[in-house]
Amino acid sequence: MPTLSAIAIYPIKSCRGIALTEAKVERRGIAHDRRFMVVDAQGQFITQREEPRMALVDVAIAVDVLRVSAEGGGSAEAALEPEGGAKRGVRVWRSSVEAEEVPSLSAFFTSFLKRDVHVVFMPQSTQREVNPNYAEAGDHVSFADGYPLLLASDASRTDLEARAGFSLSMKRFRPNLVVQGIAPWAEDAWSHVHVGGLTFRAPKPCARCVMTTIDPETALGGKEPLKTLAAFRKQAGEVMFGVNLLPDSEGVLKVGMSMSFTERQLPEGSF
Repeated sequence: MPTLSAIAIYPIKSCRGIALTEAKVERRGIAHDRRFMVVDAQGQFITQREEPRMALVDVAIAVDVLRVSAEGGGSAEAALEPEGGAKRGVRVWRSSVEAEEVPSLSAFFTSFLKRDVHVVFMPQSTQREVNPNYAEAGDHVSFADGYPLLLASDASRTDLEARAGFSLSMKRFRPNLVVQGIAPWAEDAWSHVHVGGLTFRAPKPCARCVMTTIDPETALGGKEPLKTLAAFRKQAGEVMFGVNLLPDSEGVLKVGMSMSFTERQLPEGSF
């Protein structure tokens, strides 16, 4: 029986995640997922691609407080839903949106990264559009790269691990949801995912980048797993692992829930 085996959120884009046993799904993604983001002085988003040490920043939530810390870097706190911060226009990939600065977190990351950076929060009033090629009315997204949620298969990770010849933590892939109890790469054929009374559209596989090659425990880089993935998971010039999801409604998910899937006919030439 396919089962939802893990749930995670990443409150600050590109920093460490938080494992959950229960989560509220909103139209822009899981509550509190990627609502904070580090940007440079021009408002351009910053991730582990440029600053691998962001992988070492721990994030925790206690009631309505967000806390960040790093070994040798101290700690800082902010409201989980901050209000009244200075307005700042920011850019993430092709999207330009208005966000609010969070001074305490800006000071922490400026010190930790040793460069002038700012941390911003996405208020409820800001609605960032999803790629119109895949979006429907009501779709919007947080500061995630492109889609409200990412789902990964533990069986696919295990198969990739065997091909690569060394252990690969699921943390490298930063999924919100993990499914177990399916065949490796079965997710390629899904058009919809059904769990806990909620339905998610699965518009396409997720294209992966150099961030997957950064060890989440040490922030050291390498060539894997992209090198192995590129040998058998390349599509339209991009390397794929996991599937993007768009929620059709809001609700609650819990680890251990059973899952089902609607399949589509895979186009000729897929994987």
